[in-house]
Amino acid sequence: MDKNRVYVFDTTLRDGEQVPGCQLTTVEKIEVAKELEALGVDVIEAGFPISSPGDFQSVVEISKAVSEPVICALTRANTMDIDAAVDALRFAKRKRIHTGIGSSDMHIKYKFNSTREDILKRAVDAVKYARKFVDDIEFYAEDAGRADDEYLARMIEAVIAAGATVVNIPDTNGYCLPDQYGAKIKYLMDHVSNIDKAIISVHCHNDLGLATANTIAGVMNGARQVECTINGIGERAGNTSLEEVAMILKTHHALGYHTGINSKQIYGISNLVSTMMRMPVQPNKAIVGRNAFAHSSGIHQDGVLKHRENYEILNPEDVGLATNSIILTARSGRHALKHHLQRLDYKLDKINLDEVYQRFLIMADQKKEISDADLQQLMGDGDEKNYDDRAIKVILLQVVCGDPLRPMATVKLKINGTEKEASAAGNGPVNATINAIHEIIKDDIDLDEFSIQAMHGGSEDVSKVNMRVKHNGQSYYGFGYSTDIVNASVNAYVDALNKIY
Repeated sequence: MDKNRVYVFDTTLRDGEQVPGCQLTTVEKIEVAKELEALGVDVIEAGFPISSPGDFQSVVEISKAVSEPVICALTRANTMDIDAAVDALRFAKRKRIHTGIGSSDMHIKYKFNSTREDILKRAVDAVKYARKFVDDIEFYAEDAGRADDEYLARMIEAVIAAGATVVNIPDTNGYCLPDQYGAKIKYLMDHVSNIDKAIISVHCHNDLGLATANTIAGVMNGARQVECTINGIGERAGNTSLEEVAMILKTHHALGYHTGINSKQIYGISNLVSTMMRMPVQPNKAIVGRNAFAHSSGIHQDGVLKHRENYEILNPEDVGLATNSIILTARSGRHALKHHLQRLDYKLDKINLDEVYQRFLIMADQKKEISDADLQQLMGDGDEKNYDDRAIKVILLQVVCGDPLRPMATVKLKINGTEKEASAAGNGPVNATINAIHEIIKDDIDLDEFSIQAMHGGSEDVSKVNMRVKHNGQSYYGFGYSTDIVNASVNAYVDALNKIY
């Protein structure tokens, strides 16, 4: 066995789904499970079968739907729970029962009203019973983070002797500090005589914000399975974040550990889970937050544009993002502005960048963030030379509409110095205008996205129109501004055409 291989146990569909309001249907769970399989997780904890008919059925259907990962079902240390798990896992190609009981004196006294010896016997009996049906048994010692190390070692040694193949050492309440949790794992490695017969697993909660740190401490001290959720969702403050652990181990390759995770799938499954569970990812969330690869400080932007690794230890492409984001704000410098103007195809040799930058700062002081559309407005206000160089310009726009009249539009364009005119009808004034432009252009162009936004509010406001068109399989964006929505739409469409031609 590869001693540096770290197995990833995903519990998004069990522990993660325990968050109030985040419950999924069986169909939704199957979709997530298939994406987890594509991500490369080793184990999917599909549910707690005894808890409800819905959970039972989800484990059954997930067992049918995926084939590569081990499918795991949670139980308590009693025969009824284990029987339900065995039944639910009957279709799984690779199956695991995850059974266990409390290990801390707090749980033994106040949860079970029992004794250490009685709990130890119940733990061993549960593992022995489960082993009659399934070869792969994981035992969890609940609240191990607060358990006495000597007693915990006795329990782990006994359940391994009874047939456990994986032993889970949960920091159930997120209590431990990383050095404490790492030391606990090392203690077990050093004091459990048969520890080589099982894999130590770490399951950490984030009550003090230390779940990921504790998980890594566990790995560095001998654990070889990490229990995680997508986006770190879970009870209370959540679980260890899968994407954080995976990318820590990948980034710190000098540690020598590796997983089977295909990191390029991370961003996609993060969005899927966030959408399905109606649980937005916080913007500053590591790895998958929308600001994780965004730069707004001028100093940082300049450094990233010169050499990405100046301010990025991860490549956004490694987690499934196309690129990083250079966010334009009042703190941005000329280098960032120049970068965005070039991206939007402005000819910098025809622009007085210092003058544009001063106008940019005035706009940025009024808005928290400058979008592409804002830059289009900025350049349209102050750079007529750039407009004069465009291949296509609107010379005339005339629209007739009303009830019961059918909307009609007449458009005159100047294309490379030659004026052309056409008229067309449509189901609305914007549609009629675009149809008239098509009569002139006579090319296969599809309008893929169309949105209108008021800049400030009020009937006399300037409308901002964003369009995306497709031509020969390539997408092009156009932006337009006007107090007249039709005029703004035409400007946006023609802007996109100019980028095509």
